[in-house]
Amino acid sequence: MAAAPQAGRSSAPSVEVKAVAAGWMLEFCCCCLCRHFGDGCPAEFQRWSSVAHALINGLSKIPTHQKKTVYLCQLLIRIAKGKKLECHFENHKRISPLESALSFWTLLEKEEIELEKLHKDIRQLIQIQIVAVYVENGYFKEAAEALERLFTDSESDKPLRMKLATVIKSKDPYVPLLQTFSYNVLISKIKSYIELFMEENETNFLLQAAMKEVESQGLGAVALQSNTVNADENDKENLETKQRLMEEQHSITHQSPGDVRNPTVRPCSGGKLRERTALQGLNGLQNVEKHGHSSVSVRKRQRWTYKEDLKLKLGVREFGVGNWAKILVHGDFNNRTSVMLKDRWRTLCKIEQG
Repeated sequence: MAAAPQAGRSSAPSVEVKAVAAGWMLEFCCCCLCRHFGDGCPAEFQRWSSVAHALINGLSKIPTHQKKTVYLCQLLIRIAKGKKLECHFENHKRISPLESALSFWTLLEKEEIELEKLHKDIRQLIQIQIVAVYVENGYFKEAAEALERLFTDSESDKPLRMKLATVIKSKDPYVPLLQTFSYNVLISKIKSYIELFMEENETNFLLQAAMKEVESQGLGAVALQSNTVNADENDKENLETKQRLMEEQHSITHQSPGDVRNPTVRPCSGGKLRERTALQGLNGLQNVEKHGHSSVSVRKRQRWTYKEDLKLKLGVREFGVGNWAKILVHGDFNNRTSVMLKDRWRTLCKIEQG
């Protein structure tokens, strides 16, 4: 006869309990992947990639509410390996990491409907880079085969398909199309998407539980000291900014940040005009950031320009205070993040109230 369970000893967790715990772990893992991808930390990103891979492989079925999380993890892992053609995520070796990434981006698009422009930009950038990576490595036959797999015969795909066919035929990896819509620009757009995802998923259970534990043990003092130092630095920068704005004597200085009236539009430089001429017919990508190659981890402090302040005020007027990621995506900022936009808005409000 089997012995009765000893008093006080809990039974093994049920399948349902394990599934819930695994779900929390996967969501936390996805947050870590997003942060390390955005910060440009390859070692940490690789470590959490292995954790995500193990968790996802342990799922017998992807729960509906976790599809987006799983798809994003898979996308980021493949984008990070995008230039390494020796890496294979699919059974068929002719499928490159970026082609595999495109399949997961397609699944992510089906989970969302409100980011149509950003979706289109990223989709086209992935398509361009699938061909570009082959061309850069001299695999022109493989590039042509990939092009056939990428596009249908729809009229909307025709302009980009023809441009990429011309690139393959020229066998030149330095054509304007590939230089302008580079791999670094793709990374920059993915980071913009990540920021939106993180804003929507701020209430991660494990993160909240960890924060409560840290607070209960009084471990937040070091972080508080760090924040105090940063605040002092910000005050100094705010004073310099206020002096600069007063010297410029622009009319917008006397307006409320949300009350921008017909700001002067400065003419584009010759370089931008040449880029636009070379890229006519490629819809949805004209406003890709020029500085997408800079990683957050090596970003230096940059003074805010008068033009950037105007863009920020226009963005707040259109999308409202707090929608920093949307303002970042639709604006033309000099390698900024949504956190930088939020801090700058606070600075502008203090300046005008002072």
